[in-house]
Amino acid sequence: QVQLVESGGRLVQPGGSLRLSCAASGLTSDSSDSYAMGWFRQAPGTGRQFVAGINWYAGSPEYSESVKGRFTISRDDAKTTVYLQMNSLKPEDTAVYYCASGPIYYYSDYAFPEKYKYWGQGTQVSVSS
Repeated sequence: QVQLVESGGRLVQPGGSLRLSCAASGLTSDSSDSYAMGWFRQAPGTGRQFVAGINWYAGSPEYSESVKGRFTISRDDAKTTVYLQMNSLKPEDTAVYYCASGPIYYYSDYAFPEKYKYWGQGTQVSVSS
């Protein structure tokens, strides 16, 4: 059984930084060379928005235009945790951030939430002075 658990969300001032973590378990029982990990976010009254994605084995990160240059997705060598380093945070980055995983072959598919098979429960990020 795959489980994803996010952590690290909190209130931060504009211009500040946060690092979110997504602890993954059970992926070895349902994984492939094309397995991807993604971060999405959802603000009140909006749909789930792609933030960043990375191939679980090869790396090769992808980012939405709204976070490119400010956020960095990475995973540890043991392939148990995926991180989202968020710098230069803006009030519009306020949202619940979700970690997701799934067998995705094409980088262009990272942005589509329906391509992911497993989801975490989310962690709240609030950017405000």
